[in-house]
Amino acid sequence: MFHLILLCSLLSLFLLPPATLAAVSDDEYLKLPLLRKSPLPSPTQALALDTRRLHFLSLRRKPIPFVKSPVTSGASSGSGQYFVDLRIGQPPQSLLLIADTGSDLVWVKCSACRNCSHHSPATVFFPRHSSTFSPTHCYDPLCRLVPGPVRAPKCNHTRIHSTCHYEYAYADGSLTSGLFATETTTLKTSSGRDAYLKSVAFGCGFRIAGQSVSGASFNGAHGVMGLGRGPISFASQLGRRFGNKFSYCLMDYTLSPPPTSYLIIGNGNGVRSKLLFTPLLTNPFSPTFYYVRLKSISVNGVKLQIHPSVWEIDGSGNGGTVVDSGTTLAFLADPAYRLVVANFRRRIRLPIAAAPTPGFDLCVNVSGVAKPEKFVPRLKLEFAGGAVFVPPPRNYFIETEENVQCLAIQAVNPKVGFSVIGNLMQQGFLFEFDRDRSRLGFSRRGCGLP
Repeated sequence: MFHLILLCSLLSLFLLPPATLAAVSDDEYLKLPLLRKSPLPSPTQALALDTRRLHFLSLRRKPIPFVKSPVTSGASSGSGQYFVDLRIGQPPQSLLLIADTGSDLVWVKCSACRNCSHHSPATVFFPRHSSTFSPTHCYDPLCRLVPGPVRAPKCNHTRIHSTCHYEYAYADGSLTSGLFATETTTLKTSSGRDAYLKSVAFGCGFRIAGQSVSGASFNGAHGVMGLGRGPISFASQLGRRFGNKFSYCLMDYTLSPPPTSYLIIGNGNGVRSKLLFTPLLTNPFSPTFYYVRLKSISVNGVKLQIHPSVWEIDGSGNGGTVVDSGTTLAFLADPAYRLVVANFRRRIRLPIAAAPTPGFDLCVNVSGVAKPEKFVPRLKLEFAGGAVFVPPPRNYFIETEENVQCLAIQAVNPKVGFSVIGNLMQQGFLFEFDRDRSRLGFSRRGCGLP
């Protein structure tokens, strides 16, 4: 779990210089494939990783003296994330980055090697092999957007090689540190042509240590593509050139062969008239996240009696609902969760499993049932603005072991955490993050199957 220390109060003081983009016409957009490098982890593993992620996400809303506050990303959790193949440098070097709407920083694993034969291709970025790699100076305002090492070299504004050093500490003691720099990235446009985005700010990590960022839980990723709302995120850096919006489709992980999902930067979804929109909310304690207002939940068409205060963000920044691509399962505020489980238990037309999977409160026996989704209650979420989200049962009931399926929703204490629409619940839907209009759109249309 990432535990990044950012100077959040400085985010509004320093604006990232706009990246320049060559060879793109006004009617084009960027289209990046999203990949699942590995299958969804075991449900119990996903639950443990998601729970740990949300615990550290909640820490960022607690006021801390001075100007530092903890920022966390679930990108290291390994809990069924989606990967983007990013080509960085000149000539381009391809690396797989985790697409994470819950963080702002773009960072990659780097090596300063001269003889790089001991590194496998496409596993690390080689700055020495790129003609466009440019370290950021320690006096550059951009450097103040990232945390520096405790024992950082003294910054000398008269020295040309006084580079910007950063260090990110993770919840389990893992860390990544290196140089904060700018680079050119090569991206595909909607017409299939290459576009070159210059001066993309990113972390070049020369030191990667700890299980969260180098072990099996990282799923072989080579870094993270932060898509949050802060000025250094990939979405922000490209947004001003492409209408300040992005969208994606997360395809069903159970399909074989796995279909390709896409991350679209710009006006490229083609189904805007079919989108249902709900306003994006801001939380000053968590400026990175995409908050929405969940108004009600229905089970089989019956609205549950949940007090509206359950969904509100309180004065300390707790509560609310976040749409997050870095969390696998869905999490609901505990009062709502208990009502959902109770109603599902009454209405489900499948036998309750004799031994539920550890960590899950409602599991059913599907032995001999050809299409168990026909016997699962239908869930409906209503958001502010009248947008109604009706996911198919496979988005919230998953196979946890042979002949056993469980409700893939967990409880969270709204006084110290928040509700989450995770990537499993999002599968099969187009999601559009319209930052200029501060709204989130979604639709079952626009995610074509293979």
